[in-house]
Amino acid sequence: MMPRVSIIVATKNYGRYLPESIESILAQTISDWELQIVDDGSTDDTSTLVQPYLQDRRIRYLRADCLGQSRAKVLGLRLTTAEYVAFLDADDAWLPSKLEKQLALFAGQPNLGVCYTRRSLMDRDSQPLPSSNSARLPRGEILAELFLKNFICFSSVMIRRKVFEHVGVFDSEWDLAIDYALWLKIAPHYTFDYVDEVLVRYRTGHGNLSKKLADRVAIAEAIMNRAIFRRQLGRHLPASVVAEGYASTFRSLGYALRQSEPSQAVRWYLRACRWGGPRWHASIKGLAAVGYHWLRGRRVGSAPENLSENF
Repeated sequence: MMPRVSIIVATKNYGRYLPESIESILAQTISDWELQIVDDGSTDDTSTLVQPYLQDRRIRYLRADCLGQSRAKVLGLRLTTAEYVAFLDADDAWLPSKLEKQLALFAGQPNLGVCYTRRSLMDRDSQPLPSSNSARLPRGEILAELFLKNFICFSSVMIRRKVFEHVGVFDSEWDLAIDYALWLKIAPHYTFDYVDEVLVRYRTGHGNLSKKLADRVAIAEAIMNRAIFRRQLGRHLPASVVAEGYASTFRSLGYALRQSEPSQAVRWYLRACRWGGPRWHASIKGLAAVGYHWLRGRRVGSAPENLSENF
C-alpha cells in the first residue's frame, strides 16, 4: 500500500548528525511514511551508521556518485511515490507531531501546494540556541514576500507531489539556494500555509556560511533574473517589489564584501541604489557606511536585516 508521505534525506558527510535526523523521523506520531536516504558520495562513516535502520522496511538507502544536492533530491523524488513529500536536511531534526499537523493542514485546501513550520535553532552539539518565533509568517498567495526574502526553512516543508509534476523540480545548475528557486516556481500557481508551531530543530554554526554568503547572493540574483526575464514573473509582481528584491540582494552582497573587498562592496551598493525600491535609504546608508569605515579603517556595523541562512 502506498504511504501517505515520502521523506527524502539527501546527505553528504553528515554521518555525525544523520542518526539524530532518522530518529526524529522514527518518532513521528504517524507511521504511514517512507524514507529515502540518498548518500551523495560520502567519505565518512555514513553508510555504516545507516545500516541498523535498514531493518525497518520503510527506510531505504542509496549511494550516489557526487550528484550535487539538487540532483540528489530529484533522485529521491523519483524513488518515492507518496502524495505528499517532505524534505529533511541530514543535520536537522523534527519534533514528533510535525508530519501529522502538516497533513491536517492540507486537508480541505486543494490549492495548498507547500506547508511549512516554524523552527528553533541548535548548535553543532544539538544544544538549543536563542531564536525568535514571534513574527507573523506569510500564508496564502505569497509570491511578493518570497521574492523579497526566503523565510521558509527547507527542513520544515511538506509539498504535494502534483506540484512537482506541474512546475518541475529543483534546478540542477545551482547547488545553493535551490529551495528559493523552487518557491519562485511554485508561488504563482499554489498557495502556501504554515503550522504556527516550532516543529523543526535547525542546526547552525557548523558550516561555512560566511565564506559562501557572496556565492549565495550571486546565485540568488541569477535565480531572480531567470524568474523575472525568462519565466515572466514580473507580470505577477508590482514594480516596487521587483526593485526592492534586487536592491536588498545587492545590499546583502555589499555587506558580505564590506571588509575583504570594500571597493567591490561599493560597487554592489551602487547597484542597489540604482534599483531604488521602497527601502532605497538603506542602500544609501550602506554605501555611506562602507565609505566612512574604509576611510577610517574600522569595521562596518551590524548585518542587514534581510540576511538569511536560507538565502
